[in-house]
Amino acid sequence: MNLDLSNKNALVCGSTQGIGKATALALAKMGASVFLMSRNASTLQDVLSELDTSKGQKHAFFCADFSDIESLKSVAKDLVNHSIHILINNTGGPAGGPISEAKTEDFEAAFRMHLVCNQILSQAVLPSMKAASYGRIVNVISTSVKVPINGLGVSNTIRGAVASWAKTMANEVGQFGITVNNVLPGFTNTNRLKTLITKKASTQNTSEEAIANAMLASVPANRFGEADEVANAITFLCSPSASYINGINVPVDGGRTGTL
Repeated sequence: MNLDLSNKNALVCGSTQGIGKATALALAKMGASVFLMSRNASTLQDVLSELDTSKGQKHAFFCADFSDIESLKSVAKDLVNHSIHILINNTGGPAGGPISEAKTEDFEAAFRMHLVCNQILSQAVLPSMKAASYGRIVNVISTSVKVPINGLGVSNTIRGAVASWAKTMANEVGQFGITVNNVLPGFTNTNRLKTLITKKASTQNTSEEAIANAMLASVPANRFGEADEVANAITFLCSPSASYINGINVPVDGGRTGTL
């Protein structure tokens, strides 16, 4: 099985914490040169120092705020000067809450941060992927594209849009040796999970432990996932061995999602 990513360049969004950081570390271990992307230069520098360089990789980072489209467009212009073979679209999910109470601007902001930003970055790197006849685009979204999650109205809506966008893109670019897939994390030990647990506990006037236990009861593995477990799935999809896997959703959730 060929998992070697030597001489490949990867752009990892949201790479200063959680799944994004774990993915950046994993891709570097597989030999890729990694471009980190987030909005905090200081934190990016810290993560940069942790990346594996044993295969002679040269890592770097870009600062961009996904809530500021013009900021991202500026960075995207610079990306054309780099040969990017792997793009990991990953950013923090929309705030929780019932869809009946969501504001119009909540949907608009989430649509820009997720789908529009994915589109901008993909358009920037597709030419170099086509030139290399090798490309991997992996979108980190949510199991809600299979089964909507109660209390995540805006997120459910936008994640579904990203999944359909990705499938459409996969159909268009597969002929160039480029794959587009979605990884769907379940309950994973990240800051987002902690935030959701805290908010649910406050809304339901109960303890965070009670909320966490209720979540765990729905997971056959009887535990929360770890960021590096999701990263392992992502990095496999980026490898040469995943060349014929295209346009799919891959849950990494300990068996929680109630569909095949």
